[in-house]
Amino acid sequence: MRIDIITVLPELLKSPFEASILKRSIDKGLVSVHFHNLRDYTSTNYKQVDDYQFGGGAGMVMMIEPIDRCMTQLKSERDYQEIIYMTPDGETLDQKLANELSLKENIMILCGHYKGVDQRVRDHFITREISVGDFVLSGGELAAAVVCDAVIRLIPGVLNNETSALTDSFQDDLLAPPIYTRPADYNGWTVPEILLSGDSGKIELWREEQSIAHTKSRRPDLWAQSDES
Repeated sequence: MRIDIITVLPELLKSPFEASILKRSIDKGLVSVHFHNLRDYTSTNYKQVDDYQFGGGAGMVMMIEPIDRCMTQLKSERDYQEIIYMTPDGETLDQKLANELSLKENIMILCGHYKGVDQRVRDHFITREISVGDFVLSGGELAAAVVCDAVIRLIPGVLNNETSALTDSFQDDLLAPPIYTRPADYNGWTVPEILLSGDSGKIELWREEQSIAHTKSRRPDLWAQSDES
């Protein structure tokens, strides 16, 4: 998979990809991530990428020209299955969407900044708009990193144990069950006996029951969705 990220702050994005799972996925050649500084595509002497909005109002708007130049160049080099704009009013990122994106070959992500982007960018270039929640960030960079992390970890070969991603919360519209590790008894706080029994059938049943109870308690909306399906 190749991911191209367009941003006015590439330095803000680089560190998440220089450690842990994301770095290992890049080192293995399973994914390549490329950052494109929008200021490199502006025609103004001052590297301007934003301007006042027509009609007045507070906040600067990202200009269409540098975005068009950057996207047009990238699209001339390869085909993109998705061109994503990170915005609070996009569809909310969830595990289903992460699974869908993990199957793509080439993805482009535009990070919003200032007040947002010229609407014509959204109308003529963007194929998908994604939000990481009902709140506003200073820019789309951190949100883009969240999307990349959620997607990349699902690519086969990224995780050492490929079944790990399949048992994450939300994969089956249920929250994950409680998990424990050694010691089995710590200050009198003990691990459920069933997990020490060695009976894989009973353990899986216990985990399923715990997942259902956990989801009903903490995310009744998810349980209702799961129950309907």
